[in-house]
Amino acid sequence: MLFGRNGSGKTQFVERMRHQMATDSLRYLAFSDAYGPATDKAYYLQLRWNQHDIDEETPTVEQLMEKAFLQTGPDTSERRQWLQHLYDLFGMQQLLDKYVILLSSGELRKFQLIKTLMSHPQTLILDNPFIGLDSKARLLLRQLLQEVTSKEQLTLYLVLSRKEDIPDFTNEIIQLPQSSNEANSFSDDSIADLPDLSVLRNLPVRADDYQAPVVIDMHDVSIRYGQRTILQDLNWTVKNGDRWALTGQNGSGKSTLLSLVCADNPQSYACDISLFGHQRGHGESIWDIKRHIGYVSPEMHRSYLRDLPTLHVVASGLKDTVGLYIRPTAEECERCLWWMRLFGIEHLAQRSFMKISSGEQRLALVARAFVKDPELLVLDEPLHGLDNPNRERVKQVIDTFCQRPNKTLIMVTHYVEDFPSCINKQLDLKRS
Repeated sequence: MLFGRNGSGKTQFVERMRHQMATDSLRYLAFSDAYGPATDKAYYLQLRWNQHDIDEETPTVEQLMEKAFLQTGPDTSERRQWLQHLYDLFGMQQLLDKYVILLSSGELRKFQLIKTLMSHPQTLILDNPFIGLDSKARLLLRQLLQEVTSKEQLTLYLVLSRKEDIPDFTNEIIQLPQSSNEANSFSDDSIADLPDLSVLRNLPVRADDYQAPVVIDMHDVSIRYGQRTILQDLNWTVKNGDRWALTGQNGSGKSTLLSLVCADNPQSYACDISLFGHQRGHGESIWDIKRHIGYVSPEMHRSYLRDLPTLHVVASGLKDTVGLYIRPTAEECERCLWWMRLFGIEHLAQRSFMKISSGEQRLALVARAFVKDPELLVLDEPLHGLDNPNRERVKQVIDTFCQRPNKTLIMVTHYVEDFPSCINKQLDLKRS
């Protein structure tokens, strides 16, 4: 097991190890693989919600699974039984007819894990395999990994950022030393010295902020894709100042619900939804809505494939774009650096976003969500891939931010302990 802080060099260590162990029987699944290959330039943030952009050449889960199955070994009854066992374990059977682009981030991770495990590798390297999975799926994956390592002579290397994810059957731990960078010069169980959070608590209210008493109001909202129902007759009211935990198993519709809130899902126009007191479809533009919302999600992380300075990724939150097409002003750069400093990543400002670690990327995208000081924070798995100190840092910032008036929070995570203390309401979605 390889364990270390964000930015400690785990990825580089694994790359050297892969080079030294190069063999056809080695399989590697990285954090980025769970969101699609880096060459997937056709992917864009709203693609999952825009089914009209899915053409007849878009593969289903079953088609891609079958292709991978035939490419990784002979078509034997033993291998078919193993594949069916993996399907049953992760509840994949009901997803086989689904377009792969429509999978939730947790379902996509299960899909990638099955593809990796079906080939019976002799050496397997999994980079943060538990993130994005609900608690039941994490438990099943632990049991499966213990099973295959004991019965199939599999050498397993896990690359982890959270101590809580270390399985009981681990027999060796390699802990990488911390970065020498000042921003990371504290022990794994501590939290970095934060800037004075009273400055955050006392940020002024802007004159053009929405002051609506009800931020979100949904009545009998249903979302369907073909024959598949994602949300059924949902009624939900979010009042100004509420701090919601949005929970549910993988595929229960959490990200779909948030896509309606963030004006990314075209089906929102056919639903009875009001945001900040304005009925959807009655004249307001998507940009009118987005400028009052700070948002981060696995889909957003996947969509950032451009080789930009990390500062520009944070600054794109001011323009509500993926990528930055207008050079930020000096004042905007200083604002971005202030938020990056708060999250401990100011030193990454001029580093390429594509060349920093996945955990550091997630911190940059979290800073992007905060940078315009929004009235509504929508945080979908914001702590993905973060080590313990950085998780505590982000939670403290969220708590302090939400102490201010006219601030509303909706947060998704599959780790109950990752919810900040300010959470006061919960919506638990069930799979249809």
